[in-house]
Amino acid sequence: MEQFVAENLDYYAETQGVLPERLDAVGETYREQGYLTRDQLYEIAYESSTRSAYHVESNPDERCREVTRNVRAVDGDFSKIQLLTGLSGFKAPTASCVLAALDGDRHAVVDTRVWASLERTGYLEGRKESFDAADYVTMIEPLRAIAEETGYRPVEVGYALFAHDDRVREGTLH
Repeated sequence: MEQFVAENLDYYAETQGVLPERLDAVGETYREQGYLTRDQLYEIAYESSTRSAYHVESNPDERCREVTRNVRAVDGDFSKIQLLTGLSGFKAPTASCVLAALDGDRHAVVDTRVWASLERTGYLEGRKESFDAADYVTMIEPLRAIAEETGYRPVEVGYALFAHDDRVREGTLH
């Protein structure tokens, strides 16, 4: 599995995936400020899904600060994702970007490509096209297990799984 992660991480730069350096920069700001503003959340949403990022602008800035401050204060993956998905423009995949930015040692960016790769490698069963907080919890557990086994961070494992699906999927994503 270590070679699988390494090879796919190398390929990740060739994909249309979220830019790790952008998430790292937002995460640094998040940890320093203790919250994210609406504009900062818009940056993450735009990086994750350009088509739906405009929805983030309908959130009051103070609500964005409150929710992201609270995400840092609560325990539990489900609770963290559930809080973020309460903001307009944030479904579980985009919310996972916020968590991955905040703490890539515990979290990863997840989406339909990551789920498909987990399914192909035997960690999950069945296909999934949309995700909620419970699905994030379902995905993050095997991601952490792979990270533990390989020595990579969960965020890196997520990028590798995304890249793997990009390499092997035939036809369109949806």
